[in-house]
Amino acid sequence: MKKLLVSSIAAIGILAASFTYAADKEAKEITIKGEGKCAKCSLKETESCQNAIQVESGKNKGTYYLVQNSVSKDFHDNICKETKKVKATGTVKEVDGKKEFTASKIELAE
Repeated sequence: MKKLLVSSIAAIGILAASFTYAADKEAKEITIKGEGKCAKCSLKETESCQNAIQVESGKNKGTYYLVQNSVSKDFHDNICKETKKVKATGTVKEVDGKKEFTASKIELAE
């Protein structure tokens, strides 16, 4: 009985540690640099305006669709009608095969 209890506690600990590791991995902030575009006006991929950043090189290659938060909404006028180079910091998660980027900071790149 004691062995079963100890084994159960150990299994629960390992399981909890793996969930914590997965959460930390998703929550890690990264910085991406690329072309800031409107997913509706420039990319013609969404029905409403949404920021997107296309990264062409490096390990973060691909298109990132920015989550509609205050940082993203405040920056949108900079890239709605015109593509510009941008630098953004935030977290990424994949949803339905697309990279969703929750920006904590966005700025025009030089």
